[in-house]
Order: sequence, then structure tokens, then C-alpha cells
Amino acid sequence: MISADPFDAIADPNRRHLLEELRRSPRTVNELAEGLPISRPAVSQHLKALLDSNLVSVSASGTKRIYAINRAGFDRLNIWLDQFWS
Repeated sequence: MISADPFDAIADPNRRHLLEELRRSPRTVNELAEGLPISRPAVSQHLKALLDSNLVSVSASGTKRIYAINRAGFDRLNIWLDQFWS
């Protein structure tokens, strides 16, 4: 499976907001939707783009899906960016 480009994923301001919220703590879609002026289904679509680019992970807790930052996805971004500063 080929991952989506993480730079495309973080280009959207709503996705950056979601990442900032998830940086604070793992959250459900409903919790994340509370802070945005977009619908819950739109939040789910943004989370799918972040999942496809390996920037977030999801786990099940009963009937809830909990989203969290995927550190390995950000490590790949950092490695790529670090080449410009070395």
C-alpha cells in the first residue's frame, strides 16, 4: 500500500488543527469536531487523509474510535526536513 503524501495532508488548515488537538491527547471524532466549524463527517474525511499519510493512528475502545498522533509518520517528515539543516 502506497501512503498519501504527508505534505499534502498537512497543507489543509483543518487538518493542521486536528493534528494540534491530537498532539495534546488522543481524541474521538466527536471530540475533535467540537473545535471546528465543519461537520463531523468532514472531520472524518480529514482524519482519513491523515491516516492515509501515516500521520495519525486509530484504535477501537468499545464502539469508539480513538485517534492519536502517529510518531513514526512524523519521524519520516523530520528525517526529510533535517537534510536541509545538516
